[in-house]
Amino acid sequence: MSWVGGLKMVEVIVFAEGQSEEAFIKHIVAPTLRPAQIYLKPQLLPTSKGAEGGAVSFERLKFNARNTLRQHPQAVLTTFLDLYGLAGDFPMFHEAKRVGDVYGRLDIMEQALAAAISNHVGCRPERFIAYIQPHELEGLWFSDVGALVRTEPDWQKHLASLQKVRACFTSPEHINDGYDTKPSRRLEDILKPAYKKTRHAPLIAGHVTLATIEQECRHFKHWLDQLRGLAQA
Repeated sequence: MSWVGGLKMVEVIVFAEGQSEEAFIKHIVAPTLRPAQIYLKPQLLPTSKGAEGGAVSFERLKFNARNTLRQHPQAVLTTFLDLYGLAGDFPMFHEAKRVGDVYGRLDIMEQALAAAISNHVGCRPERFIAYIQPHELEGLWFSDVGALVRTEPDWQKHLASLQKVRACFTSPEHINDGYDTKPSRRLEDILKPAYKKTRHAPLIAGHVTLATIEQECRHFKHWLDQLRGLAQA
């Protein structure tokens, strides 16, 4: 954190799981926080030499979190990881799976992750904000399927099918995480022309709007409220 012209500037590094998440944070989320002098900087975690993105193990996260927080002593670090496909080595992963409600499950996992990273790095707890997306980024697009189908002209004919999916769940964040039922697979199965994550994700987000996503997705909203709160911390 630094001060410029009497205003506190907060640098927030976001570990993003993939290119679509990185683009969503960079182009949709980050601009809304800049007026509060909160600057989000998404980055993909290196999987190996010359490679980035993809599945994130806890060991890989720990290593990169420690390096990042030590290299940027004034920054805050947060994560944007999908619950679907999350590695089983994350703290409390197996214990949390026994909790039926996704919000209760994530509360256990995020608290354990925050404590584990803070202890591993040796940093103040407020410098790391754990966030795990239920169940995938694509779940957010179901916040407004009417807006979603405006992304491609031919998608309008699939509106009823998407509405049927959305009606089956309490919220977009409850659309489940089986291989054939995860949000991205539902979009791939229903939409023609096919849903392409890297191409369509930022376009859909622009149509659905961040405000609508926050109204429909309480876990995502809580994460954004935590980031906004850094301006007053």
